[in-house]
Amino acid sequence: MQKQKPYLESMPDINGFFGKFGGAFIPPQLEQPFSQINEAYNKLSKSFEFLHELRKIRKHYQGRPTPVYYCKNLSDMIGGGQIYLKREDLNHTGAHKLNHCMAEALLAKYLGKKKLIAETGAGQHGVALATAAAYFGLECEIHMGEVDIKKEYPNVVRMKILGAKVVPATHGLKTLKEAVDSAFEAYLKDPVTQMFAIGSVVGPHPFPKMVRDFQSVVGIEAKEQFFEMTGKLPDMVCACIGGGSNAMGIFSAFIEDAVKLYAVEPAGKGDKLGEHSASLTYGSEGIMHGFNSIMLKDSDGNPAPVHSIGSGIDYPSVGPEHAYLNNIGRTNVGLCNDDEAVEAFYKLSQYEGIIPALESAHALAFAMKYAKENKTESILVNLSGRGDKDIDYVIENYPIPHK
Repeated sequence: MQKQKPYLESMPDINGFFGKFGGAFIPPQLEQPFSQINEAYNKLSKSFEFLHELRKIRKHYQGRPTPVYYCKNLSDMIGGGQIYLKREDLNHTGAHKLNHCMAEALLAKYLGKKKLIAETGAGQHGVALATAAAYFGLECEIHMGEVDIKKEYPNVVRMKILGAKVVPATHGLKTLKEAVDSAFEAYLKDPVTQMFAIGSVVGPHPFPKMVRDFQSVVGIEAKEQFFEMTGKLPDMVCACIGGGSNAMGIFSAFIEDAVKLYAVEPAGKGDKLGEHSASLTYGSEGIMHGFNSIMLKDSDGNPAPVHSIGSGIDYPSVGPEHAYLNNIGRTNVGLCNDDEAVEAFYKLSQYEGIIPALESAHALAFAMKYAKENKTESILVNLSGRGDKDIDYVIENYPIPHK
C-alpha cells in the first residue's frame, strides 16, 4: 500500500495549482523565462551545493535561527491565553523577507541574471532584495507606490544606501498593487537579463510554491523551539496576511498537526469597498498578476481599491495557497482594524520593549483578542517585522498612550 505524500510535497500540483487556485496566467513572452525559473528551482532545491550555501547564509549572514519569545508581561496584562512570538524582527534587515530574497538572488546568479527587479509595499521586501543584490553583486530595481514612498521613507533611504534604484508607481492608488503593475511592466521589457523576484506567495507559478518553501524555515524553527520550551505544540498559530509569505512560512510546519491556524486580514477603517484589504473575508474568485485566487473586485470585476494602515498588507488579493487552505477549512480568518493594530503596536512596545511593524501588529492584535476569549490556550504569533519604518507615521497620526 502506497503512503500518501506529505502536504508540502503534493501541493501545488505540477502546473502550480492548489485545488482551483494558482497557476500561471502570463503573456506568451514570459512563459519561457518562468519555465526556466521553475526548472532551475526544481533542480537546485535538491542540490547539496545550493542548500549548503543557503544554510551558510542563513546562519552566518542573516543570524538565524531567530528565537521564540514568551510575552509574560503582555500575557499577564491580558489575563488570558499565553502569547509567544516568533521573532522574525530579529532576522537581518528586520523582517522575514530576507529568507526568500537571499534564496531568489542565489537562484538568479545560477541563471546568469544581471539584475533583480521587484515590487514592495512597506519597503521590507525592497530592503531585503537590495541587501541580497549587494551581497551577490547584482543590480537592483525596486518599484514602490508613491504613497508608500512617503509613508515608509526610512526604508526608501535604506534601499538607496544599499545601491538599489527606487521607481515610484504613480498611477491608480499609488500603493502595493500599482507597484506590482509597474514592476511587471519593467520586467516584460527584458526578461532575459532580469529576474522578477516576487516578494510574497503570489504571482505566477512557481513563485507561490518557491517563496513558501524558502520561508518554511520560519515554521521549522518555530515548531522545534516551541516544543523545546513547552513540551507541546501551540494551540493556535497566527500571522498577518496581504499576499501572505510570513503566514505561509510559519503555517507550513503545522498544516498536518492539530493546531489552529489563523490568517489575520486588515479590516482597515470599515467594511465598505476601499476601506479594507480583507480579500478572503469579502472577496471572490478572480485572476490578477498572473494567478487565480480570491480577490476584492469593483463593480466591473477589476481589482478594487484597498486600504490598510500596514503598507505591506495593502493588497486586493491573497496568495493562492491561502485561498485553498481557507477553502478546505484548514485555516481560519481573523480580522484586525487600523486602530486595533496601533493599540497592539504600543502595547508590545510598552509591555515587552519590542516595537513591531504595523503589519505584524495586526496578527498580535488578533492574538490579544483571542487570548482574552481562550484563557487556557497557548498562542504563537509570527512577529514578521520590526517597526522602525513605522515610527514616524504612527507618532504623527496616533498620540503615544500612557501605559
